[in-house]
Amino acid sequence: MRPPLTTNAWLRFDAIRRAISTTGAHSVLEIGAGEGALATWLAGKVEYLGVEHDDTSRKLAQARLGRAGHGGRIVADLDDAGVARFDMVCAFEVLEHIDDDVAALAEWRLHLSPGGHVLLSVPAHGNRFGAADELAGHFRRYDGDELRARLDKAGFTMVRLTSHGAGLGQVLERGRNQLARRRALAATLEQRTAASGRLFQPHSAVAAAACAALALPFRVLQAPFASGDFGTGYVALARMSP
Repeated sequence: MRPPLTTNAWLRFDAIRRAISTTGAHSVLEIGAGEGALATWLAGKVEYLGVEHDDTSRKLAQARLGRAGHGGRIVADLDDAGVARFDMVCAFEVLEHIDDDVAALAEWRLHLSPGGHVLLSVPAHGNRFGAADELAGHFRRYDGDELRARLDKAGFTMVRLTSHGAGLGQVLERGRNQLARRRALAATLEQRTAASGRLFQPHSAVAAAACAALALPFRVLQAPFASGDFGTGYVALARMSP
């Protein structure tokens, strides 16, 4: 089943899929499941639990899981995961919303089985922080060495850092920044973060298909640049340090 991703999310999808495949993860805890665009795909591959604070997004995510028939569920808070342990914790476009990101990573580590992995996607390059970041409630964008250092501090060792978005990503980012400048900002970062999972999402089959079709050639064209630092985002795979 093809997930209903935004065009920008398709640009990081191949790195996410490869990381899950190479680690052999059988169970995944997703932090910040949003509207469940990736939840339906993940739940068809692994034992899945998602966490999403925003009520509106969580209801849509759970409905999508139900329609897909793969199982899995979405809960409102990480505490609802109880003492369960997972092979992998995923957080896509989440860490930049958290003030104390090292503490968050350390907390997520407690939900991993020994030798487990964390898989992240984050916006790249602090000097590219713009209106779209502000609208979404971001505290920061990340430089590669900074992300590596924060993972290390939280008890992880970087396995692979992949850049995505070279070419089309810059065009999409400029468009998001232009649109964001025309929108009123919510009063608090918490409100902006809660709404961010609904920003620019394709909510029809036609829109989802258009996003996938637009991204397809650029997923191929960006591949030679994945090991460099030319994109607009990172996908980071890290393993629990001994």
